[in-house]
Amino acid sequence: MINLWQPVHISFAFDLFTAFLLGIVHGITPDEHTWPITFSYAVGGYSRREGMRSAFLFSLSFTAQRALACELAYLGFGHFFTNPAMETGIYILVGIVMTISGLMISRGRLAPHLHFNIFRKTVTGAAVAGQLDLAEARPWMPLLHGMIAGWGFGAFAIVLYTVLAPAMPSASVAFLPGVMFGIGTMVTQMLIGSFVGMFVARQNLPQAWIRKIALVTASRTLLWGGIGLSLIGILKIFAPRIADLSISTGLHVHNLDTIDLSLVVLVLSVFGIGVGGLFVEMRGLRRSLKAHEI
Repeated sequence: MINLWQPVHISFAFDLFTAFLLGIVHGITPDEHTWPITFSYAVGGYSRREGMRSAFLFSLSFTAQRALACELAYLGFGHFFTNPAMETGIYILVGIVMTISGLMISRGRLAPHLHFNIFRKTVTGAAVAGQLDLAEARPWMPLLHGMIAGWGFGAFAIVLYTVLAPAMPSASVAFLPGVMFGIGTMVTQMLIGSFVGMFVARQNLPQAWIRKIALVTASRTLLWGGIGLSLIGILKIFAPRIADLSISTGLHVHNLDTIDLSLVVLVLSVFGIGVGGLFVEMRGLRRSLKAHEI
């Protein structure tokens, strides 16, 4: 049987299949470099098709990065992008790009407003959401995120760069473990993205307001998730002991074996600000529609 916890070289075909299975597990398990980004763009697309497309674009550039990194690892350059300083820089860079993307969607507003329920009434009786000028996410955003986030270094990257890529028979195929890993991630991320987009689209609410809810949710998740990741990177520089605190769960599944600060940021940004805020906004809209004619 294939050991996904501590894989070893078996054969060329088995190594590629192992990389594919690891990619599927990577796409399913919580990851601070993938979940907040995929969720944000899937919600912001507010349709099954757009949710799947955003996940595909992110995973496509992520796959290209992993293929390049595997080739470099085979050629002996893996130590350049597997050191702690590189990981710290990726946290900060990904966080900055997420924050900028969130601000671009909200056109410079802080997401807009940290508090929920954009459908509260003003003294004039107009819904605040009606005043929001929101921008659609651009296709290059998930592409850029995928390329940058892919350089994040974790348990899956260790397996790819130290076990599977070096075991390839020649440099001409050394990139294939990265490709297979990326495809596995792509499959699960596209399924998740399509589900999130479909869920938003199927709410029995006016399309114009669904768009506002979706874009506000995407903006908030990107902005505050990005700020959280940047802060983790800063902590890794100035307070590494705090940044590296973790609690073992006893599970032999990568990304689920420990609870650390990055997982806390992931849960708060995706499930707290993202999913939680999405339901709050939809409930607020339903109440407003029931009490007033919007």
